[in-house]
Amino acid sequence: MEYRFTIALIYDFDGTLSPGNMQEYDFIPAVGKSNKEFWSESNTLAQEQDADGVLTYMARMIQEAKSKGLSLRREAFRESGRNVTFFKGVKEWFARINAYGEARGIRIFHYINSSGLKEIIEGTDIAREFRRIYACSFLYDVDGIAYWPAVAVNYTNKTQFIFKINKGIETVYDSREVNRYVPENERPVPFCHMIYVGDGTTDIPCMRLVKSAGGHSIAVYNPSQKGAHKEMAELIRDQRVNHVCAADYSEGSDIDTVVKTIIDKIDLDDRLKKLEVVK
Repeated sequence: MEYRFTIALIYDFDGTLSPGNMQEYDFIPAVGKSNKEFWSESNTLAQEQDADGVLTYMARMIQEAKSKGLSLRREAFRESGRNVTFFKGVKEWFARINAYGEARGIRIFHYINSSGLKEIIEGTDIAREFRRIYACSFLYDVDGIAYWPAVAVNYTNKTQFIFKINKGIETVYDSREVNRYVPENERPVPFCHMIYVGDGTTDIPCMRLVKSAGGHSIAVYNPSQKGAHKEMAELIRDQRVNHVCAADYSEGSDIDTVVKTIIDKIDLDDRLKKLEVVK
């Protein structure tokens, strides 16, 4: 099938597609820590050393795994990902949205943009749904053992991946092409064809960037957490996002309706733009 254009749906992971942090389903219990203990130690280390919190949690993962004799192989992290659970409707979401776009001649690409661990996400049931997973990852030695961070994704450098998607650059290491000037009409995914879905403060720069560049940003909240909707609604008041929805991805839910309506709007905008061209 020949598509008219592409829409990029870009998601955070923890708190957006899955409740809680991905390390909490398997890794943290395996090292004998409570969630509170692990994150408190990581945050304390960051504060004491005036370090990046993402780098310190990755360092703590290596330290804790070594101290308990756990495997630091990529396969072990992926195995951990098999235990991650998702919000209602997530597993069925991708095929439904893809079909909705395809019926209109639009190709839908899904991306992850997360401060979580890529290796764990790669082991989840939904990993195959994403064109690219942008997330933290480790360097591995000749024996396949993680020993150092390869990529650390925090709240500000998350925005670089929006530009990579915009220009069709799929490697993390390439910083030259992403800074090369390319006319907007020649970029594979214009900002106005982007939908960003996130849940927290680490997503605000990306949500604001996509919204201000003509795309659409959606803040999601855990419907089981009291007061979460009110907190997210403040992002609309501050003009950081376009919509706030419960993290329920089942058919007919608020986010299902919003995303399909956005796809319709992008479709109509594209058709109108083509009508403006003088023949």
